[in-house]
Amino acid sequence: MLSLLYYLFLIGLCTVLIILSAVALVLCWPFDKSRRVVHELSRAAVRVFFGIPPFWRFHVEGLEHVDRKGRYVITLNHQAMSDIPALYFVPLNYRWVSKREVFKIPFFGQLLRLHGDICIDRGRAAEAMEQLQREGGRWLDRGVSVAIFPEGTRSKDGEIHRFKAGAFELARQAGVPILPVVLEGTERLINKNRSFRWRNTVTVKVLEPVPVEEVMATEPKEMAQRVHDRMAEERKKIRN
Repeated sequence: MLSLLYYLFLIGLCTVLIILSAVALVLCWPFDKSRRVVHELSRAAVRVFFGIPPFWRFHVEGLEHVDRKGRYVITLNHQAMSDIPALYFVPLNYRWVSKREVFKIPFFGQLLRLHGDICIDRGRAAEAMEQLQREGGRWLDRGVSVAIFPEGTRSKDGEIHRFKAGAFELARQAGVPILPVVLEGTERLINKNRSFRWRNTVTVKVLEPVPVEEVMATEPKEMAQRVHDRMAEERKKIRN
């Protein structure tokens, strides 16, 4: 019953957020092409979502590695839908790269569109890569970061699996650093029966960025493996 009530609360929260985001987008568009105001509204809503349950704990580490005025390709491990709101604890303006199916989810899909997030069709790999390079490059040119799950799908066993090269090709083409972020505990927020687990700890750990010089000097597939190994090692440390 408590989980049902919280889901109803979240529907109300998302409805308010969609309305405020739409108004902000219209009013601020002439001077806010990066949609920072819309992004900050979502950051505020996420803090409400995570802040109400009294026994949810969050550890955010490594913020000293973040240049708040910088732009990055952000890479994250993917465990659950709650990975998406968890990243909002990192103080950057960014656009998500998401599969087309996510944009069809009620409320959530509308928010992604208001944000200007990048919708790709994973079934058409060549077109998806071209769209990622084109739209991702456009946002990066505006000074906005791009967040990607390089595994391409959720991990079913909790391990960080092989990274695809798309995120690293985008970083190399745009000439921007890569910001690895490791998530732990997001997969435990919601049980298999869709009820919330009311006692849980989530860790968001920002690793030191891969500098532009290293990005430009390294082939994307090799860079994907390097970043994967760093993130997997850090995740083991968090678990221990």
